[in-house]
Amino acid sequence: MSVTDYSLLLDDEVRAYIARGAEFYPPDAVNLTIIQQRAVYDDMCAAFHAGRPEGVQTWDEPYGGVPCRRYEVGPSDVTLIYYHGGGFVVGGLHSHDDVCAELCARTGARVISVDYGLAPETVFPACYNDAKSAFDAISQTYTGKILMAGDSAGGNLAAAVTHHARDRIAGVVLIYPGLGGDPTRGSYITHANAPELNTRDMEFYKTVRTGGAVPPVGDARFAPLHDTNFWGLPPTVIVTAQCDPLSSDGETYRDAITAAGGQAVWFEEAGLVHGCLRARTMSKRGAAFFDRVADAASALSRGDWPY
Repeated sequence: MSVTDYSLLLDDEVRAYIARGAEFYPPDAVNLTIIQQRAVYDDMCAAFHAGRPEGVQTWDEPYGGVPCRRYEVGPSDVTLIYYHGGGFVVGGLHSHDDVCAELCARTGARVISVDYGLAPETVFPACYNDAKSAFDAISQTYTGKILMAGDSAGGNLAAAVTHHARDRIAGVVLIYPGLGGDPTRGSYITHANAPELNTRDMEFYKTVRTGGAVPPVGDARFAPLHDTNFWGLPPTVIVTAQCDPLSSDGETYRDAITAAGGQAVWFEEAGLVHGCLRARTMSKRGAAFFDRVADAASALSRGDWPY
C-alpha cells in the first residue's frame, strides 16, 4: 500500500483544484453506474471549461465514420489528431474542447479531436478500430505533417495507432498515458493510492474496456508497451504527473524508443496529479504542465527537436 504523503507533495493550488473537481466528480466515482459517471464527469468538464481562444473556428464532421471536431485558426500544413482521456468510459468532444482549441491557437496547427466509441457499449478492440479509422481518413484528407496527441486513455490510443502507422506520423505528444507498464514497479506502487487516479480505478476501467474478458497479452493495440518492435517510431514527447500511478509508463516508453534508436523524451512534472490539464487555469504548476505540452506540439509541428 502506498504511504506517500500528498500533503507534502501537493501545493495549495493543486489541492484547491482537486477539491473543485470533487464537487462534481467524487473520488469514488467508479462506484456509480456508467450513466452516472458520465453525467458527473460532464458536469466537471463543463465547470472547468475555459472557453476557446479568439479566432479558433470549429466544425463537427465525421472521419472514417467516427464523429470528430476540427479546429483551425488559419491555413496549416500540420494536422494534430487528438484522442481524449476518460478511461475509455467517459468524455467526448465536449470534455476536451477547450484543450484542443488552445492547442490549435498555440501551435497554429489544424487540430482534430476524435470521438471514439466508449465502453461498455464499445469494447476492445472496437475503440482502437475507431481511433485507427479516424486516423486513416484524416491522413488521407490532409496533406502535410500528421501529429498525434492524447491524454490518459487517449494517450494509449495515440500511441497504439502510431505503432501501426509509424511511417505516416511526424511526431507524438503523450499526456499521462496508460501504456500497459509493469504494475508491480515504480509509480504503480509508490502512487497506488494517488488523488484523482488510483490502481483500483485503473482495474475498473480495464475491466470495462474489455467487457470483462481477460486482457490480451502482447497486443500493442491494447498496450503499446507490449509491442516487440519500437524501431522507426516518430519523435515522441511524454509528459506525466508525479502523483499518478501511470507516471512510470512514460519513463518505460521513452527508454523503449531510445533503445531502438529513436527520439523520445519524458518529463515527470512535480506535484501534479492525473487529469491536471484541467488545472492549468487554477495552478502555476498546471499552467507550466500545459506549456510543456503545447511547446512540444509546436516544436514537432516545426520539425524541431529541442531536447
